[in-house]
Amino acid sequence: MDVFLAAVIAMAEPVESHFFWRPQLRDPTDEFVLEAAVNGQADAIVTFNVRDFGAAPQRFGVEVWKPLEALRRLTP
Repeated sequence: MDVFLAAVIAMAEPVESHFFWRPQLRDPTDEFVLEAAVNGQADAIVTFNVRDFGAAPQRFGVEVWKPLEALRRLTP
């Protein structure tokens, strides 16, 4: 797990939030995740909490994946 987390941290890029689109989600504590994804031009948000994101990320061109789906998509 330490190796995996170190690899994720090494690939991370800081994202400044230039735009805020609140409220978009049913859970207000998830708003910053969506904003970071949109401002960082992410392809997807990976979370077990797919239901709370609803259709809002798709309006910004961001998909929402469960972790297993992300592993399947990213594994050659």
